[in-house]
Amino acid sequence: MKGKKIVLGITGSIAAYKLPLLVRLFVKAGADVKVVMTPAATDFVSKLVLATLSKNEVQVDLFKEDTWANHVQLGRWADAMLIAPLSCNTLSKMACGTCDNLLLASYLSATCPVIVAPAMDEDMWHHPATKANLKTIEAAGCTIIPVGFGELASGLIGDGRMAEPEDIFNFLQTFFAKQNSLKGKKALVTAGPTYEAIDPVRFIGNHSSGKMGIAIAEELQRRGAEVTLVYGPVSASVKNNGIHCISVTSAEEMYQACSAVNYDIAVMAAAVADYTPVKVSDKKIKKSDGVLNLTLKRTKDILASLGSTKRNEQTLVGFALETDNEKESALRKLKEKNADLIVLNSLRDEGAGFGHDTNKATFYFRDGCQKSLSLKSKAALATDLVDTITEMIK
Repeated sequence: MKGKKIVLGITGSIAAYKLPLLVRLFVKAGADVKVVMTPAATDFVSKLVLATLSKNEVQVDLFKEDTWANHVQLGRWADAMLIAPLSCNTLSKMACGTCDNLLLASYLSATCPVIVAPAMDEDMWHHPATKANLKTIEAAGCTIIPVGFGELASGLIGDGRMAEPEDIFNFLQTFFAKQNSLKGKKALVTAGPTYEAIDPVRFIGNHSSGKMGIAIAEELQRRGAEVTLVYGPVSASVKNNGIHCISVTSAEEMYQACSAVNYDIAVMAAAVADYTPVKVSDKKIKKSDGVLNLTLKRTKDILASLGSTKRNEQTLVGFALETDNEKESALRKLKEKNADLIVLNSLRDEGAGFGHDTNKATFYFRDGCQKSLSLKSKAALATDLVDTITEMIK
């Protein structure tokens, strides 16, 4: 925690009264804390107390008289942004991209990791709209600290209590410790589809968005790894400028790019075409009556190629997307490709596979073990996968 820079966002919840203790814990541990409050939060906790404890001016207003608070600077200065307590109202605004106060402006422009600690009454916590909003911000990359069970401000007993300051402090401490867990490691990640040209206009491709591979690359980079991301034509974007990105189109281009990378960890999450046309027309093929026949040939198997030259100190992870015989196919791929781990996705699982912000997976390991994960955001699954890779390396 020593030397870490934290932007603490406080919203209008009765749990805000606990935040001076959390600020004190951060400062005693050597962190530099800057507090941003919503106007509603000032009704629950004193700006003067927070400013005194943090040793920094507390900011509330985006515009104050003739000055302007630089919300962009805050999100770039910090090692992490913590929003605690996160009220139901601010959660809704974050999910919708609303920007009507300094805290929200800072959140929307933040390039650092964002962690939230929700706090609300039980019925609000269990409302479908709240659950949908939590999924939305989680898909956007936010890390959610679980709520507690106990006495609430309404007098009810149930879920919705903000995690206690000591628990939030420990969560952040563990979070920062993870950030350096892969320092010095070189990681190679592939993402998205490949397009195999038929002529200058048409191609053979698939529906991969690249979201899963990009989430993995960003999580590896957050843990301190030096990441190279090789991606096909994708709709998703890479948020972290620290990732070395190589854009390709075809399976052959992806193969050549991957072959040139020296890695300690390789995660092959791309949906690479298995076949490509033998002959590519240099002119658009005109429409005509009858059948158009295409002759296809196998593309180079990138995962198998990396597996054939893999050293003992390298970790190789492959993905398998199946529609039937899922387990058998994953285990066969694990063995034939000489991988250390296969991540299985099934198109029969609702909310998993191409195009979704969520995914459901089963991990298959070389030692015969397996680990099934529930449906979650691709960002959360990326965290689980990188946690697993880190443990495998240890």
